[in-house]
Amino acid sequence: MTNVLFWIALGCALVYLPLTARPASTLRTIFKTLSVAALAFVAFAQGGPWLLVVALILCATGDALLSRETDATFMVGIASFAGGHLAYIALFLTYPTSNADLIWNAPATVWSLVILGIVMATLLAPRAADLKGPVLAYIPIILGMGIAVMALPDAGALRWAFPAAIAFIASDLILATEKFLLPPNHPALKATPYLVWPLYWGAQLGFVLAFA
Repeated sequence: MTNVLFWIALGCALVYLPLTARPASTLRTIFKTLSVAALAFVAFAQGGPWLLVVALILCATGDALLSRETDATFMVGIASFAGGHLAYIALFLTYPTSNADLIWNAPATVWSLVILGIVMATLLAPRAADLKGPVLAYIPIILGMGIAVMALPDAGALRWAFPAAIAFIASDLILATEKFLLPPNHPALKATPYLVWPLYWGAQLGFVLAFA
């Protein structure tokens, strides 16, 4: 059953990839949502931590909302993803082998993420308009997830967690650049959707591999 769910998740993710740059549609929403929702079922079936399942469900909900591409659904979608990241933070910090002292074993990485957050907030604040509040609130949450994951030991399946978190941050960074920083006709916009999706879905798969 777990194998079937995994192949459903992978199949939906691959089907969604060529749809990612297309206008919003019901079909696009279905494949995007199922790509992560199926991973939540995999995590549940494998007996993964309940916080992992919650995080995946919240992210799948965010996918469904963001796929509609309206300001209203964007704001609620951001809230869903923020909840997902908070669930991941809780998972990383409460996992049985977690040790918060490990975070400071790589201070350069921690400070790089802090500086990245400051730079992104500075760039996005004047350009996010009515979405300024949610966007600025989201930045420390996503980067906090990247810092919290460093509390996990770099051993066994948990080795997947850190690269997954960095891939998640990279996907959000590209998405924010695409939505708020690049002009409408910038040539990079033809490529960004095809970068965001593999990084994002790969990150979710990485978390499932790490914990389930």
